[in-house]
Order: sequence, then C-alpha cells, then structure tokens
Amino acid sequence: MSSSEEKGALPVTPEKEAAPQFTHSGDAINQHRDQEDFWTRNGLNLKSFQRRGDGASVDSLDRTMKTRHLHMIAIGGSIGAGFFVGSGKALATGGPATLLIDFAIIGIMMFNTVYALGELAVMFPVSGGFYTYSTRFIDPSWGFAMGWNYVMQWAIVLPLELTVCGITIGYWTKDISVAVWITVFLIAIIVVNVFGTLGYAEEEFWSSVLKLGATVVFMIIAVVLVCGGGPEGSAYDEYSGGKLWHEPGAFANGFRGFCSVFVTAAFSFSGTELVGLAAAEARNPVKSLPGAIKQVFWRITLFYILGLTFIGLLIPHNDDRLLGGDNPYINVDASPFVLVGLDANLKGYDSFMNVIILVSVLSIGVSSVYGGSRTLTALAQQGYAPKIFAYIDRSGRPLLSVLFVCAFGPLAYVNLTASGVVVFDWLLALSGLAALFTWGSICLAHIRFRKAWALQGHTLDEIPFRAAGGVYGSYLGLILIVLVLIAQLFVAICPVSGGFNDVEGFFKSYLALPVVIVFWIGGFIWKRTGWLRTDQIDVDSGRRELPWDEINEYRERLAQMPAWKRIMHTLFI
Repeated sequence: MSSSEEKGALPVTPEKEAAPQFTHSGDAINQHRDQEDFWTRNGLNLKSFQRRGDGASVDSLDRTMKTRHLHMIAIGGSIGAGFFVGSGKALATGGPATLLIDFAIIGIMMFNTVYALGELAVMFPVSGGFYTYSTRFIDPSWGFAMGWNYVMQWAIVLPLELTVCGITIGYWTKDISVAVWITVFLIAIIVVNVFGTLGYAEEEFWSSVLKLGATVVFMIIAVVLVCGGGPEGSAYDEYSGGKLWHEPGAFANGFRGFCSVFVTAAFSFSGTELVGLAAAEARNPVKSLPGAIKQVFWRITLFYILGLTFIGLLIPHNDDRLLGGDNPYINVDASPFVLVGLDANLKGYDSFMNVIILVSVLSIGVSSVYGGSRTLTALAQQGYAPKIFAYIDRSGRPLLSVLFVCAFGPLAYVNLTASGVVVFDWLLALSGLAALFTWGSICLAHIRFRKAWALQGHTLDEIPFRAAGGVYGSYLGLILIVLVLIAQLFVAICPVSGGFNDVEGFFKSYLALPVVIVFWIGGFIWKRTGWLRTDQIDVDSGRRELPWDEINEYRERLAQMPAWKRIMHTLFI
C-alpha cells in the first residue's frame, strides 16, 4: 500500500470518522421512506403533511435526488432573467468588452467558490450548508447573518421572477391582466414544491435541458449570423465579424460603466451555489457531487462567456431597445436574445426565446422556494430561527419553511400599482449584492477549514474531493468578491449617469451591506459569540463516513493517466 493510500485510509478509523449519529440518521430516513406508502412518500395525500415522527432534523430531509439531477442543477440551474434579460442592460451600460470581462471575472470567482463549496459539502453534507459552514469555521454570529441573508435573498427573488413570468406572457397577449398570470405561476411553483425534493429535482432537470438546448441553438444561429448568413434584407445578411467592437465601440460609459456591470453579472450567477445545498438531499453526495461541481466550468465557459460574446457581436450597445424601460430585469422586450431574432427576421424565434425565458424564470422561482426553505429549516434547527420552521413532514418536506418563502410571492402584485416600481427597486436592491456575501463566506470558510485541518494534524490526502485551486483558489475568489463590492460601492457613489448619487440612489445600489451588518449584530446579540480561533474550529464531528477503498482506487487510476488526461479528469470530468 502506498503512503497516500495509508493517509487516505486514516478517516475510516473509529476515532477519526465520528458522527455515527449522522450516518444513523441517513439510514433511518431511508428506512422511514421505505415504510411509507407511495402517496405519502411523494407528498400526495393528507397523511404526508403530518410531522415526521423520527425526531426529524435537517438531516431528515428527503434524499431522493439523483446524480443526473445534481449535474443539471450545476450546469443550468441558475440560468434565468439575469442572463437572458439583464445582459441587455449590461451591454448598454458597459459595452461588449465590459460585458465579457465582468462576466469572466465573476465566472473565475464562481469557479473557485463552487469548488470550495464542493470540498466542504462532500465532507460535511448538511442542509443549509452555506450558513452552517460560516457558523462552524468563521463566526456563529456571521453564520446567523449569512443564513438570514440567504433566506431573504431568495424570498425577494421569488416575486421578482413571478413578475417576469407575468410580463413575458404579455409579449403575446396584453388583454389579460399581469396579476392573473402572477397568480397562475405562483400556484404552479407551490404545486412543484408539494412534490418536495423530487419535484424540485425533476423540474430543474428538464428546465435545464431546455435552457441549455436553447442556448446551444442560439450560439449555432449566432455563428451563422456573424458570418453573414442571415436572411436577405436582415441586419445580418453580410459578414460583420467584430465590427460592433469598433463602431460604436467595445466600451461604454468608461470606468463607471465597467464597475456597474458587476452587479448584473452577480445577479446572473445567483443560484450556482444551490448544487451544494441540493447535495444534502442526494442519495450519495460523495459520488454525485464532485462530477456536478465540475460541470460549472462548462456552464461558465460555454454558456455565459461564449453566449455573451455572440451577443456583443450581434447587438450594438447603443441600441435604444436594450434600455428596457424602468427595470431591465423584468422587461423581456429588452432581451438581446429576443432582439437578435427580430433583427435577423427569423419568424417565430422571438417567441421561442420568450418561451425559454418563461421556463427559466419559473425555474428560478422554484429554486428560490427550495433554497430559502432549506436554509430557514437549518436555521430553526440550530436555534437561529423560530422552532416552528423546523417542522418536517412525513414526505421529508420542510413544510412551514416552504410556506414562509411562498408568502413573499404576492409582493409581485405590488409592481402593478403606480408606486410599485419604486417598491420593486428597493426589493431588487436587497437581492442584488446578497449573493456576493454568501460566496465570500464560502471562500473564507474553506480557507479557515484548511487552516484548522492542518493545525489538527490532518493531511490533504484525507480530503476526498479537493478544490481545483486549493486554498489559493479560495483566496482568489475572496479577493475578487471584495474588489467587486468595492467597484459597486464606487458606482453607488458615482453612478453611470454622472455626478454623485443622492442618499436614496446610494442605498438602492448598496442596500445589501447594511442589511447584512444588521443581521450580524442581531446574531451577536442573540448568541453572544465572536470570531472563532483556529484551535476552536471543529473539523471532525459530523463528517460523513467515506468509501475510502473506492476513493483510493480512483486516485490510483488517476495517477497512472497521462498528464493531460489527469488534468481533464481533475477539472472537468
């Protein structure tokens, strides 16, 4: 046996591999589900709504998610209004070069963040993982802030996505009030969540397949149009190449425009981290999560970067249609993906893309209920939220937490009133930067975990799935997040329109920071705990029992591969 195998075998000893209660909990869940009838297991009868009688905890959530679900959640789960619609406003604000650079910077940051999350989630796969990692490795008060920040982020995104759904339908018919469609889609989201984890997983799988397929179709069409293969008389009936990068230009609005696009990019990537949260409800996270994490690279490269490159080659940044009225996130007429079809005279393509936008935003709406409810349940279990939200029913749903998040859905009706746009701007301000704090906390938690891991005598060989960039990748991710927050602070003070912002304009751009600080202070008052010293960090309890024989066998196969193939398997496969 090699030295690495000996090191890798360490965690299977009874002393090191603690948390028998965690393993037992998982076995009890599976046994419990097997004892229930089909209708109860899947939440389809009244009995399924009764409290689970096995001392339910966050570890009692349903674990029916499969590998294919995790892979599609990772590669296509969070593609929604930010990508399909918000990218138009970003193009108008910063130009095609800024659009590409800012999304690439956020993409690099997300790549390292998700890998850090994957490393932690394989070893400590618990529901509400983002906040629990902050609590465990950083500061319980900061964990409180991050948990509630994440719940409120998704609770606010839900009415936003419902409004986009209603307005998207208005692209075809304006005879029926948007309020009717908001009601229809809110009911649809509630129905999907009635089916619990499996309902969310299946919805995400098929909607991701559709979104990714449509994006691939768009890129094929875009190649043809850039090369001048569009219909005769259209805007793309002759070769254009990079013409729009020269006239009207690659950049718009200078440094202010460059800084302002970051918030759109962050909004577009929101939800990428859900794959780590979903891992807690997978059958075998140790096998399925690493492969799912590696899919994030393809989403960032092929869909965001390549797709937006084509947008910058096909739509001039000074096109007035990109401005999208008062709120570019909820005006599908401002989607550059729709505008390409219109300019190319492709009959029906604009409607096709609007169907994809509709599916995408509905998918994000379902994800918002899923992500917010699971985190709220974890908060309740840890005493950071009212205990009533710890309720888990016989089909494994955190029922009251789901209802709490869904209760924010009717805020979508506010946008229909005369002052609704103002209210909605404030809601958007709350969610715009919230994800950055979550991602920064994941990177910092990973850095502190690695430091405590080494201090307590552990080796890297004892970590089953390691982040591609290691601790340096997390440092890079954290530094980029801080720089993006600084850039957004600059925009909050010096807006793209010129001059200096007033107080209202500042807080509309930077409201997330004071909200997080308030949550942090609240957590400190509640728990009276501060920053954890490295020697206080617990890296042993709650770790999953791992199949080290399989892991070491895979490492042996990997070591025997050629260098290029080893890199491919490590990063992408």
